[in-house]
Amino acid sequence: MRVLAALSGGVDSAVAAARALEAGHDVVGVHMALSRNRDEFRSGSRGCCSIEDSNDARRAADKLGIPYYVWDLSDEFHDTVVKDFLDEYAAGRTPNPCVRCNEHIKFDTLLERAQALGFDAVVTGHYARIEIREDGVRELHRAADSDKDQSYVLAVMGPDKLARSMFPLGTAPSKSHVRAEAAARGLGVSNKPDSYDICFVADGDTKGFLQRSLGERTGEIVDESGAVVGEHQGAYAYTVGQRRGLGIGRPAADGAPRYVTGVDTARNIVTVGPETLLSVSTLTGEDVVWLAPDVSADAPVRCEAQVRAHGTPVQGTVVRADARLTVVLDEPMRGVAAGQSLVVYDGTRVLGQATIASRAL
Repeated sequence: MRVLAALSGGVDSAVAAARALEAGHDVVGVHMALSRNRDEFRSGSRGCCSIEDSNDARRAADKLGIPYYVWDLSDEFHDTVVKDFLDEYAAGRTPNPCVRCNEHIKFDTLLERAQALGFDAVVTGHYARIEIREDGVRELHRAADSDKDQSYVLAVMGPDKLARSMFPLGTAPSKSHVRAEAAARGLGVSNKPDSYDICFVADGDTKGFLQRSLGERTGEIVDESGAVVGEHQGAYAYTVGQRRGLGIGRPAADGAPRYVTGVDTARNIVTVGPETLLSVSTLTGEDVVWLAPDVSADAPVRCEAQVRAHGTPVQGTVVRADARLTVVLDEPMRGVAAGQSLVVYDGTRVLGQATIASRAL
């Protein structure tokens, strides 16, 4: 097959491209330039979109002997990922920009361009497995290395995009194994540190980024009774479950720590309360993406629900109705916020994904 390898400049994408080449595919490398101002993005280990990364991607392509291109997707990235991030926080929700980047950039814009140029599939360095059943159904599964598993952020891609994607690292036993393979192949990125945090928040200060982008709006922090216990500079900068950085001068009457239990950006009020108020048993999601055409969730289906990239899944029952996904958990889950990605699994298999719209005790 003729495949397009997305080269981020890290070790994972380089080894993924090498494996695709070794498997006999005709591979072309492309680096996605996502920032309108490259100096705003992190360098070294703290990003995935810097000039340094594009240079590392070029060297990896040269070592593999494959054609290499840089595509400027900065406008698409800003309009879909960064704007969504700001809009969601402004609405009092907690988005995951990596989910949106995978949805709109890596498996939407990139795939669309690849298909227009005659490529059969896109290859990335994500840690997830694709299994093809005898009846032709493609299943998305957790990676062999549970510590690096990225099926949670990939669940949003949908079955059509899954059919045109390849994840060669899904069976890798560990990241150290991938690094050793990169070194054996002579790839200079073998010891490059992993990227982390939000790539477009240059200094790592998410709260500061939100305040600079959305402006300061002084408001009240209240407890569950409505009594004012503090002040904030913008309700959008808080998320349900948050404990640190609240700036509350006096402790609760019982001395117990307080957490953010509600964010109302329309009224610019942050509500705090005891940890017991963070537990929820029912999750409802919208914008449903269902990856299991052979599984009907119109009737209750047993599942495991996960709401964070490396969160602990909780068993429950999922039902699809009225274009929504509702999961009733066997045990309460703590600190769930509207806007988070809800992914439901059957063992290692991803069944579907939705964006959390509401949660209830």
